[in-house]
Amino acid sequence: MKLWDKGISIDKKIEQFTVGNDREIDIHIAKYDVIASKAHAKMLQKIGILNTIELEQLMDSLKVLENQIEVGEFVIDEQFEDVHSKIEYDLTIAVGEVGKKIHTARSRNDQVLVACHLYYKDNLKQVYNKTQTLFNTLLDLAETHKDKVLPGYTHLQVAMPSSFGLWFSAYAELMIDDVYLLNAAIKTVDQNPLGSAAGYGSSFPIDREFTTQEMGFETLKYNVVAAQMGRGKNERTISIALGSLSNTLARFAMDVCLYMSQNFGFISFPDELTTGSSIMPHKKNPDVFELIRGKCNKIQALQTEMVLITNNLPSGYHRDYQLLKENMIGAFEELKDILDIFNFSIQQVIVKDVDVNDDKYKYLFTVDNINTLVVKGMSFREAYQKIGGEVQNGTYVPDTSKKHTHVGSIHNLCLEQIRAKFPV
Repeated sequence: MKLWDKGISIDKKIEQFTVGNDREIDIHIAKYDVIASKAHAKMLQKIGILNTIELEQLMDSLKVLENQIEVGEFVIDEQFEDVHSKIEYDLTIAVGEVGKKIHTARSRNDQVLVACHLYYKDNLKQVYNKTQTLFNTLLDLAETHKDKVLPGYTHLQVAMPSSFGLWFSAYAELMIDDVYLLNAAIKTVDQNPLGSAAGYGSSFPIDREFTTQEMGFETLKYNVVAAQMGRGKNERTISIALGSLSNTLARFAMDVCLYMSQNFGFISFPDELTTGSSIMPHKKNPDVFELIRGKCNKIQALQTEMVLITNNLPSGYHRDYQLLKENMIGAFEELKDILDIFNFSIQQVIVKDVDVNDDKYKYLFTVDNINTLVVKGMSFREAYQKIGGEVQNGTYVPDTSKKHTHVGSIHNLCLEQIRAKFPV
């Protein structure tokens, strides 16, 4: 069944190419099409297209479909082009001619658009919630390990002392910037496009304010052409937000992989969270974090894909838009899994004691030594040259009595202030 079927057969090769894998992808937006259909049916009754009995029949049938989707029994068979044709067919089978009325004042274009808006809005909020969970986990870890020394590096060279508290809370605060973008994306998709039909509105006296309230949108996309042009723009905006968060997670995952290696040895994980080698029995590989890194880098590439598919398309609908769904939905599902596994794994991190007396950390406290001389009255430039000269000629000896001065000064991590910054 096709919503645009006029009784003219179409070549099977053309049909297979144009339908693609929409049936599989559309399972993810099925419940949102039902939500939109409920709102649309109520609006049709409000303007006199449906009577009360017809509305009740449709609502009962849509509830059945909603339950099927929720328990995983809803299937889009090969005879259907997409989820929208399947739902209309099921309604027609259930309530006869009344089911055929559901498409009044609606186009498949705005059906897809509103279902995607609802899917994006819901899943952006899920990503937000999972991000907040990981954010709180990191701040808890920062509090727990704030007194643990962690050598800081610049250019991958030993630089200055840091702490695990700073490390964990740094990534937590970076995630706040990512949430700013998530919230911007939510605001972008929280606009009801239903009623734009094929992109030029409907001649029926539809009530778009009513459907906006019914579906829980903050506002509606008033201009029907702008509503249709939102396809592509929505995806570009969302991909920027998902990419930003993925960048933070990928960098954090890289730190984890680096710090687990024997050359650093700052952290480890229980054996059950790592994998082994098929020929090297000693290996404890951070496969989870390597996959997080790779998957997050893949998500960061999504923005380029969304731009290239939609760049310079003129106004109106184009079939190119069909290609946006698959990887956008895939990115959401992937990122939600990444956030869950990251939160699960990082809670089990084993923070090791770092021996700052190890010779490779000999110069870790040169800045503290300079500062000590400055406090005693020497100018900074003179103190810098003195310590620098000692390093250069091999006479530098760390002042062991001051080794923890710097770390002590950074224990004020402002964790509560960071926690309060997380955007609502």
